[in-house]
Amino acid sequence: MRTGQKLKSSGRVTLIETSEAGERFHHRGRGAVSNQTGRYEAQTHDPFDDGWGTIEDDAAPLETLLMDETARTIITFNNSPDINFDRTVNPYRGCEHGCIYCFARPSHAWAGLSAGLDFESRLFRKQNAAELLLREISRPGYVPKPIALGMNTDAYQPVERGERLTRRLLEILSDHNHPVSLLTKSALIQRDIDLLAPMAEKGIVRVGLSITTLDRTLARKMEPRAATPARRLETVRALSSAGIPVSVMTAPIIPGLTDHEIESLLEAASDHGAAGAGYVVLRLPFEIKDLFHEWLVEHVPDRAARVINLIREMRGGKDYDARWFERGRGRGPVADLISQRFHKAAVRFGLNTPRTPLRTDLFRPQATPEGQLLLGL
Repeated sequence: MRTGQKLKSSGRVTLIETSEAGERFHHRGRGAVSNQTGRYEAQTHDPFDDGWGTIEDDAAPLETLLMDETARTIITFNNSPDINFDRTVNPYRGCEHGCIYCFARPSHAWAGLSAGLDFESRLFRKQNAAELLLREISRPGYVPKPIALGMNTDAYQPVERGERLTRRLLEILSDHNHPVSLLTKSALIQRDIDLLAPMAEKGIVRVGLSITTLDRTLARKMEPRAATPARRLETVRALSSAGIPVSVMTAPIIPGLTDHEIESLLEAASDHGAAGAGYVVLRLPFEIKDLFHEWLVEHVPDRAARVINLIREMRGGKDYDARWFERGRGRGPVADLISQRFHKAAVRFGLNTPRTPLRTDLFRPQATPEGQLLLGL
């Protein structure tokens, strides 16, 4: 059963399409095929055909609902040994890009929402993000290290064009010479070249563009509201031309679906000015497993079984292995071949140069007009 209802948030009235949890609709421009019940919910719902033949109807367009969230902290720290940064800032929760493989999807369950369509249509903006960031980097004893901006959900997703939360965070980091790294699928980052280029001259910023495939048709199905592959390559060129260090992340590599593009993708990245490259093999934790399986059957049914079998071959017969270092690389012959091909191609196209560490010695904490550091923030 579908119902339309008006929801109001911070002066906005948005008409959204709601559904019984678990019901499958074909929403144009959305990645997930269903809106499965979150894993913490007490009840689940399954669709069934009641005889009226409506269950297979295409759904009306699903509009995005943006809600305010007042965060208590903004810098999140981690000690994961297979991640090369120890702190992140995420101005948004949920992501309108709708990438079906997004590892952040299961986090929406904490809000009682689905990792499916809810994740890409019910978004949260952290309205006090800039205020919190300034407070937290100004605390006595704060030790600056590069902040990874937008590593859970894209800091440059479509709503950022109007919200400008990421822009305000970058302005604070720039004002205080705080090092930052960014990873995005969006050409919108070009808007902030005026901030990023001077930061690059100081050695306090680097950018990664995530490019999963060069196939525009596949990208439209798999990451429906992200920039096209061509636009992302144009963005690599624009950033590089402005003197901003930029790498390309082929993430995730999906065996049986995108792995044949490794060499051509790295060649294109090099041709457009990328200075480095990295990769992650597809991860399917929690709800993502079922969502991705549904997507395969819906969009590439002829390859669905092969892709699933290759993924399981890389994960010891399972859909996912959460162990450190294995979760992003896999193991076994398929994983080894992907690794060898990627690293050989990176060498061939000059994308294996070690990254220069971002500077932390230029950091200037917030001070009063009299030159005193702010205390008690």
